Amino acid sequence: MNKRPDWYIVFFIVVVLIQILFLNKLQFNGFLIPYFYVLFIMLMPVNIPRAMLLVLAFILGISIDIFSSTPGIHASATVLIAFIRPFMIDTSGIEDQEKGMIPSIQNFGFLWFLKYAVVLIIIHHFFLFFIEVFSFKAFFFTLLRSVLSSIFTLVLIVISQFLIYRK
Repeated sequence: MNKRPDWYIVFFIVVVLIQILFLNKLQFNGFLIPYFYVLFIMLMPVNIPRAMLLVLAFILGISIDIFSSTPGIHASATVLIAFIRPFMIDTSGIEDQEKGMIPSIQNFGFLWFLKYAVVLIIIHHFFLFFIEVFSFKAFFFTLLRSVLSSIFTLVLIVISQFLIYRK
C-alpha cells in the first residue's frame, strides 16, 4: 500500500463500495454479516495522528450508516476501534523505526496481524451488534451473531491481505 493521500482516498472509496454494493447484501439468516470496511482503519499507518484517525473513522462509519440506514451505529463502532487501535499498537512491541509502516501481514507478519485483527474486529462487532439490539434480552443470539460475523470478517480481511500484498 502506498503512503500517498490519493491512494488512501481510492482505498476508502473501494472499501465503502465493496461493503455497500456486495457485503451488505450478503447475509446468512442474520448470523454472518461481514463488515470488511474496518480494514481501512486497520491499515492506516502506525504513526497517523490520533485525531486524524478518529475523524477518518467517523467519516467511514457515517458513510456506511448513510447507505445502510443505521443512524450512527457503524460510526460509533468504527470510532471505538480507532480510539483503541493506538493503544494496541503501542503495547504490541513495535519498534520506533517501524512507526511509519502500515500494520499489514507483509510488514509485521501473519501472527502479529492476526492478533491485531482479531482484537479490533471482535471489539467492533460486539459493540456494533449489542448497540444495534440495545438490550440483553437476546444476549446469546447477539453473542453468536457477533462471533460468527467476526470470524467471517476476519477470514475476508486475511484473504484480502494476501491479495493486496502479493509478492
